[in-house]
Amino acid sequence: MSFERGHHFARPGNRFWPALHGAGFTPRLMRPDEDMELLEYGVGVTNVVDRPTRGVADLSADELRAGGEALARFAARYRPRVMAVLGVTAWRAAYERPGAVVGLQPETVGGCAAWVLPNPSGLNAHYQLPDLIRLFGELRSWVSISASP
Repeated sequence: MSFERGHHFARPGNRFWPALHGAGFTPRLMRPDEDMELLEYGVGVTNVVDRPTRGVADLSADELRAGGEALARFAARYRPRVMAVLGVTAWRAAYERPGAVVGLQPETVGGCAAWVLPNPSGLNAHYQLPDLIRLFGELRSWVSISASP
């Protein structure tokens, strides 16, 4: 659906937008068609692999590794304060870190701090919206602290 609509996290009920707002990244609940406005709040969205799928299981390990390399080049070029990847399974495959867990990672991506968050898709029912808000909030707190002089 996101591919069809041309906007990230466009499926109704996707918890990305409420989690982002609930964690304090945006001053209001935004809609998928406002995804480009996230840049005004210092948030950008891209894909590890740029093709539509139902989930990470539809991607090969080679695609995920190539996507991880592309993401590292992107980070090296644009130098965000942190590169957050949504989906621990995608992170594990893209960066060959089978034991990785949600949170700040010990390695960087393109020289930038790296953080892993759960994928907010409804297919990832293990994490409920309050969990996602808390975990996104941990990233938001880290960003605020790391920006302090």
